[in-house]
Amino acid sequence: MWLLSNDNLARPADELDPLLQIIGDAIEQLGNIGRWELRPVGSMELLPIELQERLKKVAQKSKGIPGVLVNVAVGYGGRQEIADAVKSLITDAAQNGKSIEQLSELISENEIERFLYTAGLPDPDLLIRTSGEQRLGGFLLWQSAKSEFYFCEAYWPDFRKVDFLRALRAYSQRHRRLGL
Repeated sequence: MWLLSNDNLARPADELDPLLQIIGDAIEQLGNIGRWELRPVGSMELLPIELQERLKKVAQKSKGIPGVLVNVAVGYGGRQEIADAVKSLITDAAQNGKSIEQLSELISENEIERFLYTAGLPDPDLLIRTSGEQRLGGFLLWQSAKSEFYFCEAYWPDFRKVDFLRALRAYSQRHRRLGL
């Protein structure tokens, strides 16, 4: 669930502050339901301390709940995620005494994937884009390479169960080739 891009953090304070409050409240409400584990992803260090703390608290409270894992993307950008993964890969290699030549040989899709925010999770089968926009907007750039996309005119706050069911129906009628 993508709640805020890292680009949106550059909005004027009079727009951003209420939005951050709404996001914090929404995440706490999701956490209070207690039916899924919530995992914040994104550039948390760019968020206000208060929101960081709220996200950490909800993540800790929901940790280990069996079943569904919901990644909550706040301050998230796909390009930044890939850059962070590469930085982490380089840092890990340096801490393990790898030379630049060894690092060069080490870099691969699998190694980069180990350091993505979603490491260890399967790539999404279906991405639903609300608001009528027909672009990714930077969401899960790496992970969505073989995903199916569904575009919906409704904005997220107005996205209804029937919209979700339509997306699932459209997805179920597709023949997935997974890049082949």
